[in-house]
Amino acid sequence: MNALLIGGGALVLILLIVGIVTTLSSEQSIIEERLVNYIGDEYASQTSGENEPSALTDWVNARVERTTWGGGVSRKLAQADIKLKPGEYFALIVIAMIGVGFVAWFFGGRNIVSGIIGMIVGFFLPRIYVNRQKNQRLEKFNNQLPDMLSLMVNGLRAGFSTAQAMEAISRELPAPLSDEFRRVIQEMQLGITMELALDNQLRRIPSEDLDLIITAINVQREVGGNLAEILDTIAHTIRERIRIKGEIRVLTSQVMYSGRFLAMLPIILSAIVWFGNRDYMMSVFKPETIMCGFAIFGSAAILVVIGYFVMTRIAKIEV
Repeated sequence: MNALLIGGGALVLILLIVGIVTTLSSEQSIIEERLVNYIGDEYASQTSGENEPSALTDWVNARVERTTWGGGVSRKLAQADIKLKPGEYFALIVIAMIGVGFVAWFFGGRNIVSGIIGMIVGFFLPRIYVNRQKNQRLEKFNNQLPDMLSLMVNGLRAGFSTAQAMEAISRELPAPLSDEFRRVIQEMQLGITMELALDNQLRRIPSEDLDLIITAINVQREVGGNLAEILDTIAHTIRERIRIKGEIRVLTSQVMYSGRFLAMLPIILSAIVWFGNRDYMMSVFKPETIMCGFAIFGSAAILVVIGYFVMTRIAKIEV
């Protein structure tokens, strides 16, 4: 156990040093990264002296990004607007697992099972944070869409082109909507077509309302029509949808939070009993009662999952 702790502590220290060095030495803005991709080696050679990533970081990122899991992680990090590469995110998960596992092992009577429980919790902590950031950013983006459409409609009626109206949006509106449209403008300035730039934005922001807006813009560019009137109608639809979703959220929030709390309650109580009175919990896993103990915990887990699924399905209403 001592050797395991020493090895784990050394690994945490190495990963922490790599993370700090990477953050300080290889932090690039979005514009600089895209200029490296599109301008070529000349610009890369000018900036490599200032922002050269470490060989270990490149190796980890190359291995992780080749996997399907790495592609999904990269997309989630972009949707959450977290400036991490898949390899750095993987290192963060390893650090969280070892750190939380060590804390749980130390305060859990130095039992290996407590350490495993802590490592499982540490594995899910970065994922919970990323998903939370992604959902909050998506909700904030969707709430800003009506104001964006109003500004865009006014700009089009004043004589702006679609690109000029998007540039005005990137200057006038707050984040995250302004950041996303600034990326669209930057990609178009680098030579990417508007259709592809908007598709890239939709991959970063998986919003049904944004998909409707982008479809309307692409159709208008191909077949013509009064884009201002179309977007004005879409803005009214989105406003009504946001209003209805807000009313539904008020009516179903009690069910949603009750389901989450009831689903987490057995896990929280089991952890409290395990760390507070382990002998009491282990009484059901004695040789003469071990089958009964597994049956109790297995049945409880199945019932909790079924109950949570049913309550979330009842509260989930499509608008």
